[in-house]
Amino acid sequence: MTLQHTVKALVRKGEEFYSAECAEIAVVTQGRTVDETLANLQEAVALHLEGEEAAVFGLVPNPVILVTMELEPTAAQA
Repeated sequence: MTLQHTVKALVRKGEEFYSAECAEIAVVTQGRTVDETLANLQEAVALHLEGEEAAVFGLVPNPVILVTMELEPTAAQA
């Protein structure tokens, strides 16, 4: 089994909060701003993996977080 170097997360904008959800591990968090959401995501992933063998989750030790953000298209301004 090849271990992954990244934890993938998707960030979406809700009505009041941004939410972030990881694909490989059971981590979901939120924040009022993108920056707050990303900080919360880093903390949540670190806490989830703390004291665990990363390989159990298919990850290398200290993986990086790869974030994809879902955006609504906007009309071009003339």
